[in-house]
Amino acid sequence: MKRGSRRHAPSVELIEPQLFPLAESPRQYESRAVAAVAAAIQIPGATPESAISVELLTQQAKLVVEGAFPRMWIRGEISDFKRPKGGHWYFSLRGATAQIKCVMWLRDQGGVPALPEDGMQVVALARPTVYPAQGSLQCTITAIDAVGDGLWRKALHEATERLRTDGLLEIARKRALPRLPRRVAVITSPDGAALRDIIAIMRRRCPTVEIVLVPAKVQGDGAPADLARAIECVNRWGDVDVLIIGRGGGAREDLWAFNSEAVARALASCIIPTISAVGHEVDVTLCDLVADHRAATPSAAAEAAVPVLVEARAEAAAMLIALREALVRQVDKRRDRVERASRDLIVGITRGAERRSARMSNVAGRLHALSPLAVLSRGYSVARDASGTTLGSAADFAPERDFDLLLRDGVVHATARTVNVEDER
Repeated sequence: MKRGSRRHAPSVELIEPQLFPLAESPRQYESRAVAAVAAAIQIPGATPESAISVELLTQQAKLVVEGAFPRMWIRGEISDFKRPKGGHWYFSLRGATAQIKCVMWLRDQGGVPALPEDGMQVVALARPTVYPAQGSLQCTITAIDAVGDGLWRKALHEATERLRTDGLLEIARKRALPRLPRRVAVITSPDGAALRDIIAIMRRRCPTVEIVLVPAKVQGDGAPADLARAIECVNRWGDVDVLIIGRGGGAREDLWAFNSEAVARALASCIIPTISAVGHEVDVTLCDLVADHRAATPSAAAEAAVPVLVEARAEAAAMLIALREALVRQVDKRRDRVERASRDLIVGITRGAERRSARMSNVAGRLHALSPLAVLSRGYSVARDASGTTLGSAADFAPERDFDLLLRDGVVHATARTVNVEDER
């Protein structure tokens, strides 16, 4: 130490050692000491005098739990699932040796494709918290996904069955596509590769076809409503021959808008023949099931919608030639039929005339046999007066009355000398 420097001695307070009283155990002494310290610094709840309320305790526990655990994905089995009238979901997630209560509010259920079931293995996006009303630990769930594709498969199956019940999957209701469309409407994303493929193939196959783009979201929030709106827009317009709806491939979630029951029903009610082209060949959606024609890809949809113009013209020319030949054959066939009918008619008329002539000859013969001339030819005669009246009875004559006697070969003028009338009795 340098000369002249002053060092201040530290202030030291000596504490006399204390021994545990014989009546207290070390644990009792520790509790009494903690209580004494807590009382000195006034910790809430450390003494009966500073007891806190249950509400404050559960609220503090909630803050501690929510601060300690961020939102996280947890895995478990759903059990005791309940859905009261309010629409919220209450259930437990169960593990091998533990479980935790969960709630999913109605506002968060939109992204869940189907209603979960007891026994289903799921992963859930959860935030641990404390429910003050019951003082229990629980998780608030904001997203659920089945392990694998259970929920997605269930949702698709239920929607498919509803569409089948309504007859929208019947083969008989599907319409044929027009062979030579003049205008094709395409519902898809204006920025997607699907639209570029459709345009390129249609332009190559048939440059005269007009393509009308109806832009719509094909994935994400709002996509189903946007697709249904686009279909209804085309349906109201109606001035197109074919409607193509689709998009390129993607994950299951990316294609899910085309599994929307609302979109499928809008497509089924469209008055225009429809083609669904969603994803790749292995992807089958509700839109594929209700459309009039299902194309494996957007490129295949373009090929199905329009023909190759050169081939169509050649086919039309061949059809025209075939039609002309068919008309010639029909005309020849009908000419032969008319000629045969004419010959048959002439033969029928001739035979009818001959039969009628024979009948007339027969009748004429019978009439001739009954004719007075025929009687005269057998030696009989007929008397007539000057007026030509036939005198058929002796009473018609009078003495000195002139009359004509008609014979087979002439007329004799005669006069009656006497008349003898015989008694008819």
